[in-house]
Amino acid sequence: MTTGNRSARIRSQVARQAALRGARVGVVDVCAAAVAALPVGGAGVSAMSRHAASHPLCSTDDISERLEELQLMLGEGPCVDAFAQGTAVLTPDLLTRRLQDCWPVFSDAALEAGVRAVFALPLQVGAISPGVLDLYSSVPVELNAEELADALAFADFTTLVLLDAQIDESGDRAADLSGDGRREDLGRYRAEIDQATGILTVQLGVGIDAAFVRLRAHAYATGLRLAEVAADVVAHRLRLSPDANTRSGEDPCDDEE
Repeated sequence: MTTGNRSARIRSQVARQAALRGARVGVVDVCAAAVAALPVGGAGVSAMSRHAASHPLCSTDDISERLEELQLMLGEGPCVDAFAQGTAVLTPDLLTRRLQDCWPVFSDAALEAGVRAVFALPLQVGAISPGVLDLYSSVPVELNAEELADALAFADFTTLVLLDAQIDESGDRAADLSGDGRREDLGRYRAEIDQATGILTVQLGVGIDAAFVRLRAHAYATGLRLAEVAADVVAHRLRLSPDANTRSGEDPCDDEE
């Protein structure tokens, strides 16, 4: 299956879950779609950062909620390693001795919670990594090549939904994507976000994470989609100033007091 066909199928499955909720596409819909499509029992997403407190964003059931909390609380587990390493961490059976030695506290706690297998997939757009998608099973399970490709595609779409959502300080989703769940070309979207963030690191004299925070803050303040703001930065229609006040002939923030 081609990448384009897989992405289209994933978007359709996520949109179907959102339609069942009668709401616009959100991270919870990606989790629900992943559970329906893969041999797993639940899914959860945690927002993670190297410079700020990490927190669970959503989960499909009580066990996945507990799984997210355990890893962030204990500071160990597949989710933590996937974020730190920037690669998928696949754990078909937590009873494997090597894994118990690797995550001694987490393994026991997860097994007690009813988790036997965990697949942690980092959410990434270029140098930006806003979190991790976790899939769990209550029984030992391995993902075949097609299932793993689907899991990675769900992680990709989770990233796009998460970056485009406006998250308040409590971690609750304040706004979602457009109702039909459609999206521009994913490759161009990622490249533009990454390029805009890189431009802002130079403009503002800050690191990647701080530049991305400014990009998101401007999108939130102006009510624009993140992709739109990134496109304006890349096209030099928008320039953010280091003093946190934007300067651009067409920037609606110019008139703010």
